[in-house]
Amino acid sequence: MTGQLAEAPGRTANGTDLFTVGVEEEFLLVDPHTGAAVPAVDLVMEQVPAELRGQVEREFQTSQIEIGTPPGLELRSIRHSLGVLRVALADAAERAGVRLLAIGTGPVDGPVPPVVDKPRFDRMIERFRLLVPGPGNNGMHVHVGIPDPETGVQVLNHVRPWLPTLHAVTTNSPFARGEDTGYASWRSVEWERWPSVAPTPYLESHEHYERLIRQLISSGVMLDEGMLYWYARLSAKYPTVEIRIGDVCPSVDDTVLVAALVRAMVATAVDDITAGRPAIRTDHHLLVGAHWRAAHDGLEGDGVDVTTGEIRPAWELLDRFVERVRPALERHDDWAEVIDLLGGLRRHGTGAARQRAVFARGGQLSDVVSDVARQTRGVGSA
Repeated sequence: MTGQLAEAPGRTANGTDLFTVGVEEEFLLVDPHTGAAVPAVDLVMEQVPAELRGQVEREFQTSQIEIGTPPGLELRSIRHSLGVLRVALADAAERAGVRLLAIGTGPVDGPVPPVVDKPRFDRMIERFRLLVPGPGNNGMHVHVGIPDPETGVQVLNHVRPWLPTLHAVTTNSPFARGEDTGYASWRSVEWERWPSVAPTPYLESHEHYERLIRQLISSGVMLDEGMLYWYARLSAKYPTVEIRIGDVCPSVDDTVLVAALVRAMVATAVDDITAGRPAIRTDHHLLVGAHWRAAHDGLEGDGVDVTTGEIRPAWELLDRFVERVRPALERHDDWAEVIDLLGGLRRHGTGAARQRAVFARGGQLSDVVSDVARQTRGVGSA
């Protein structure tokens, strides 16, 4: 995790109801000729401009690299940071002889790159062995400032039912090992190998949250708090709620949309908490099923309405979610941009849908890799 989010304030006062947001994105490094993942992170890090190195880090595998934006109140500042960092990192990758992809996992088969040489990662491999997924598992984490940990725990309870819908929005990894997996987010399937990956449980208090962490560490499921891979958690470093369900998005537009929706969701949760409205106590196993369906179908199929258990078109669930958080979007002056970005998403589909469309035209994964590289840099889909 990059250090730029360390100064993220909690709930911010322009009045008392505006919230900061920051984004972390993980990328895959691939061979420009074959599209296979390559262990090139050290070479790329050497090429990153000095003034940006504080916002770039190694990730778990040597085929991955991560950026983090400074926290901000305005979407345009997040958009600017993402654009600058993505272009700089894509340029650094090219100078190092590789290519940068904003993709959930590698579509092309090849050797699994080694894990970054770091004592903590060595301990993870020693404990969990073959749980390491294929060429690199690349997600996006959105941080939203909160006033205090107790409120943060209540926010986690309130956002649980909405996370499968956001999961569907971010699907961006349909291909793996050279073929279509049948899933919109194969990264999600690989990620669930880790025993601490799960929907966030309903929590009675911050003390309950901390007690569960201690118990999970003592059970051996986690080495430390950093391995708490719930889909939403309190950041261990920053005064934020961290939403971490999604594949990394292919374009800056997609990431900005998700960041705006996540912030509005958290702000809506705080509004409900302040008004004394209780969280929906959705059954854990129904949430598991809803996340599986989101990973399988993305937005192009159906989703699970966790308030009723019924199957509904995924876009219907997203439209309902957007209307639910509309007051918070308007309060942050995000409504117009979100409507515009949703229009684009409706026209061209999720990252998974775009990859499949490119593949359908030519039948070549090399075309998919090239198209994702263009979107990563900001040129747009072919």
